[in-house]
Amino acid sequence: MPDWQMLNGADHAALRLSRGADGARHFAQIVADEFLQAMPYYPILFTKHPDTGAFYAGVVMGLEPGRNLMTVDGRLPDYRPADLGRQGFFIAEGQVVIDREHAVFATGEGQPLFEPTGEAAPALKRVQHALHVLDQGIAATDAIIRRFLDHRLLEPIDVSMQFDDGRHLRLDGLYTISLDALHALPDAAVLALFRSGDLQLAYAQTASIRHLRTLGRIHNGRLAAAAL
Repeated sequence: MPDWQMLNGADHAALRLSRGADGARHFAQIVADEFLQAMPYYPILFTKHPDTGAFYAGVVMGLEPGRNLMTVDGRLPDYRPADLGRQGFFIAEGQVVIDREHAVFATGEGQPLFEPTGEAAPALKRVQHALHVLDQGIAATDAIIRRFLDHRLLEPIDVSMQFDDGRHLRLDGLYTISLDALHALPDAAVLALFRSGDLQLAYAQTASIRHLRTLGRIHNGRLAAAAL
């Protein structure tokens, strides 16, 4: 049950922030401004919101819910999406609100949110930046996805993997940019995508799909290690 509290230095001076919750996130939403930062490390794919059916973009960090394959000693060694950075924090009526029961606050370990002077500590400043990235980026990313849809560029992607233990895994509900559809667009449409920056994002997204193989190798390697 969430425990919503308005964040303030007086009530939360001793609160510490842990990144341990990252290990339980196999998927994280990203906005367009994060595509080029995330692309070297994670597969970027699109999926639909279960309640609204609207498309949004995200990075796949694991093949099973609750298991992040990309963390090392509980931390992501590479780019950390803003959606992970703002875990447990929300914006309500222009104020930062926290869910005091969230796992990021579950232990006494981690980094302090406030300096002894009451000012925001580096950990809180990173959270504030993550909240800003999402607040500014979600509407812009929705508009980009609408343009992709207008050009019929999104198509389902078949993600099926077979592992050494005989297990078969399939990821459903994921979408990618169709390069065939993109390359078939009229020149004027391609130029418009280029001018808007959408074309760069489309190629970044499709290039990132190769990291699905990386996830498969990591998963397979851990199966082999567990069998020893």
